[in-house]
Amino acid sequence: MEIGTGKSYAKIILIGEHAVVYGEPAIALPVKSIGLSARVAPLPDGRQEVTSAFFTGDLNAGQLTNFAGIAMLIRRLLVFFDDSEQGFHLTITSALPSERGMGSSAATAVAVVRAFYDAFQTPLTRTALLNWADISEKALHGNPSGLDAATASAEKPQWFVRGKSLRSIMMPRNGVLLIADTGIAGQTKVAVDLVAQKLKQAPKVYRPLITDIGTAVRQAALALAQDDIITLGQLLNRDQADLAALGVSSPELDRLINVAINHGAYGAKLTGSGMGGCMIALAAEDQAPTIIQALKAANAVKVWEYHFETK
Repeated sequence: MEIGTGKSYAKIILIGEHAVVYGEPAIALPVKSIGLSARVAPLPDGRQEVTSAFFTGDLNAGQLTNFAGIAMLIRRLLVFFDDSEQGFHLTITSALPSERGMGSSAATAVAVVRAFYDAFQTPLTRTALLNWADISEKALHGNPSGLDAATASAEKPQWFVRGKSLRSIMMPRNGVLLIADTGIAGQTKVAVDLVAQKLKQAPKVYRPLITDIGTAVRQAALALAQDDIITLGQLLNRDQADLAALGVSSPELDRLINVAINHGAYGAKLTGSGMGGCMIALAAEDQAPTIIQALKAANAVKVWEYHFETK
């Protein structure tokens, strides 16, 4: 084992949350300005240590914390490399807020896998990378779509359908996405389980919402290709209405969404699993500063910008 490094990015789902679990498409964006890196270095005495913002300590202690999924992933990686007793110090440095719908856990998994493969000087295919990341994502989220890891490891915006090959998607030349953090932790597993329960108990009520989200995603892809951000904004609003009807929005998200719309956004919605986390707002470049100021005044913890023309 040598020193190894790996990188990944934050992700945002532009449109398609929750429905993507049930075979509908989703559009997601890697946000390269919000990055995560992992560095693993060998230790000679067999100690296996982790330093990160969300867990620091011995790897075995991590299995009792929210680091459990990554700890499991690391142990399986070491078995794969036939070096289970190898000592190491893993350092994870992240600009991503955790539990905010920006793919923090998947980005961590992607960077960690890349770091260990680099440390063991082994080539890594994209398929293998996503299969490894799925180990920790299933431990954390139960039934993940795979979208987070696929986007956190991508270079360009992605069209994603579960079980099918990813493909890059066209983005508009105009407009900006604003990403605002409510400061409230999202609840991915709770939200995913809630939607599953509602679909099982009342399919006639909730299945049409899943179908409508899928339809909106397909229409959004056309709007993106045609540089039609006004229509795209309307589709984001439609998607938010469906997600709220599924029960995965929250008062904090609704408040910031309403603030963005009232200050000139073309559309706004939650991003990620919901029940907290972040929202996004689509705006014209010249309107963005006004919306940012309003979101901050409404107690958004942080606001990031994603400019389409630079992607």
